[in-house]
Amino acid sequence: MHDSRHFGRTLLFSAAAAALIASGTANAQPADRDGVAVPASSAAERTPFFGIWELDLNRMPDNYGPPPKRVTFTFEDAGSGKWRTTVEITAHDDSVRRVSVEYLRDGRAVRGEGDNADADTAAVSSPAPNVLVFSMAKDRHLAGVRTYVTSPDGQEMTESAANVDGSGQPFVRNFHFRRIR
Repeated sequence: MHDSRHFGRTLLFSAAAAALIASGTANAQPADRDGVAVPASSAAERTPFFGIWELDLNRMPDNYGPPPKRVTFTFEDAGSGKWRTTVEITAHDDSVRRVSVEYLRDGRAVRGEGDNADADTAAVSSPAPNVLVFSMAKDRHLAGVRTYVTSPDGQEMTESAANVDGSGQPFVRNFHFRRIR
């Protein structure tokens, strides 16, 4: 349960699921100073999540096994009100696993394309513009809960991953990411 393959799969889908912003001020369509609605693509550019994030391997939880070689999340505007999130996990043998998901930020469950071994569905809310909270499921059973928070300067993102271990004991682990673009 603590090998790097499990970490990669869980992180891979959780990142894709995290990108689903379901409600809150992050969904509001802003207006310009004359009260005219700003197009969705312009509004989406203002989210602190859009860009590319890389896992800080030097700040991994002590109680976690060996991490993959590299993990990146890309959050972007897919047009027509949709967002796209792509996660790439590079193993130490340089093989890359990838998942990508396009979605509306409406709180409805969606499936990712690519590796979905640990989770296949997610429902997400955004209680604040810099916070994403979501629940993941695999085969209609809870697969974990994730919270993503961006720093005030928009340069760091923290994932808090909550689940239960093999003996049924709850845990929360924090993973840290830095913006690379």
